Amino acid sequence: MTGLAVRTVLGDIDPGDLGVCDAHDHLFLRSPRLPGEELEDTAAARSELESFARAGGQAVVQWTPWGMGRRLSALAALSRDSGVHLIAATGLHQAKHYEGGRFARGVDELAGLFVRELTRSPVRAGLIKVAGAFHRLDEHARRTMAAAAAAHHATGAPIGVHLEGGTAALETLHFLCAGLGVPAHRVILGHLLRHPDLAVHLRVAEAGAYVAFDGPSRAHHAGDHRLVECVAALADAGYADRVLIGGDTVVASARSSADGPGMRHVLDGVAPRIAQEIGSDVAHAIFVDNPARAFAAHWRDPARQSPGMPITPGGLR
Repeated sequence: MTGLAVRTVLGDIDPGDLGVCDAHDHLFLRSPRLPGEELEDTAAARSELESFARAGGQAVVQWTPWGMGRRLSALAALSRDSGVHLIAATGLHQAKHYEGGRFARGVDELAGLFVRELTRSPVRAGLIKVAGAFHRLDEHARRTMAAAAAAHHATGAPIGVHLEGGTAALETLHFLCAGLGVPAHRVILGHLLRHPDLAVHLRVAEAGAYVAFDGPSRAHHAGDHRLVECVAALADAGYADRVLIGGDTVVASARSSADGPGMRHVLDGVAPRIAQEIGSDVAHAIFVDNPARAFAAHWRDPARQSPGMPITPGGLR
């Protein structure tokens, strides 16, 4: 080990062992906003993961946060059986994804929960996921991002941000970095392909954050056809090392066993096109080198350093 490690559901690994990575996806997910499309079937999740592995996939980052049916114990079993590294998320999504607003509301309480799940849970998370609102940071986003920043400073964990419609990227980056002291290279801004503003993408990359193009299989997202164009623009500007790509299979009907194309599409469809049109070196950076950096951390456990730090109790969700 170099001191840096990627925290998977089966334990910490050397970043160089992560391999070909889908940097944003979901094997399990439940939300009142997506009735009838829940990802809850373990057999279907296993089939999807095995299909991804057959396509050459070696790692998946599951961005499903606390309270949305992550199934942490099932993730550990799936990783063990498939041989695919899985990184789980703690954190909190937008309030609308929780029935009856059932989540902690205080910054300290949320930070304590995130820290516990990153450092003390039987199955540990390796990412803090938070979310902005459409074209703005609402009160809920600012509160959860403040908690995420506190948890980052306590543990070293990376922060992944759901940008609603790909918007408010620069405001989010300024709030986390300038306002809360999170280093830009510890921030992954997701869904930027849904708002394919190349000037914004370049400013995010120039700041040092990761530009995450997730959901290229989502036909209803207007920016999907511009994926290669956006990647090429970043690569031409010298920022190929800032790009991450994931499938973001959020609903059951998007799995390869249903209407698809599922998780393996990023390897069967997206990666070859990037290699052919931009370069195999860029494809390797996006699917191997960049995830190994983005999700690695010098992990710390504040409970060992400061035993009095409050950690929110609670079981796996």
